[in-house]
Amino acid sequence: MILESFSKINLSLNINKKLKKNGLHDIQSYFCLINLCDHIKIKKIKSQKDKIRFQGRFAKYIKKKNSITDILTILRERNLISNYYSVLVNKKIPVFAGLGGGTSNAVCLVKHLIKGKINKSLLRILEKKIGSDLKLFFYEQGFLKSLKKIDNFKKKYKLNFLLVYPNIGCSTHYIYSKVKKCSLKSKFSFNQINSKSRFIKFLLSQNNDLQSIVEKKYPAIKTIIEEIRKKRGCYFSRMTGSGSVCYGLFKSEKAAKAALNGIKLKYPKYWFSVAKTI
Repeated sequence: MILESFSKINLSLNINKKLKKNGLHDIQSYFCLINLCDHIKIKKIKSQKDKIRFQGRFAKYIKKKNSITDILTILRERNLISNYYSVLVNKKIPVFAGLGGGTSNAVCLVKHLIKGKINKSLLRILEKKIGSDLKLFFYEQGFLKSLKKIDNFKKKYKLNFLLVYPNIGCSTHYIYSKVKKCSLKSKFSFNQINSKSRFIKFLLSQNNDLQSIVEKKYPAIKTIIEEIRKKRGCYFSRMTGSGSVCYGLFKSEKAAKAALNGIKLKYPKYWFSVAKTI
């Protein structure tokens, strides 16, 4: 069986405070899943050991101990699975890039292997091991009100993106360690996003609090964001997560593809993709 493991984009990201209990930062973020995905081929095997392999452009960056090994270990320890598996991941999502590829792989396997047995207790264990953004991958579009709460969108909007990965791997831990200022918490209202035009207008007023930190360390990030913003049909350009993938939200898929062709001529060694919400 081949599973699709979708990536995510942070349409906004605001740091509210650092939590004393666990050292994590409480954040708010409008986010969506996009059709850029890893393909995971999984099957049961007659063995006492899982066989996990990665292929594709970004496979070489995956460590031997990764989100998939962690997930299978946790599920087996809790007697939620008893079989062993051959897992082959075709890595199409850039790593250390703010798209949540590794976390998505973990959630994709959990959904497939244990179906409706996912409860709050298991989610807490998985989040502690895999990461606090794990819960995002259970929603197609939503608003992360805090690390513990997500509001699912009543309406789903078709959004078109151009993604650019400038061959820079960002350490999430390092980027968050440089956070000095925090934003005030905002109150979520569906009235702010009850139409696509209102939602985009609202997003224009938002930002990513981590972007200035990444731009300072990697000036190329700022350059590519500005390049995307100049392209015809681009509503705005921004960085997703803690970087380093930069994206532009475009009026149409055609406009996004035209922008890709123009930027690719200038930066032929970068990775590019046109994507849309799932």
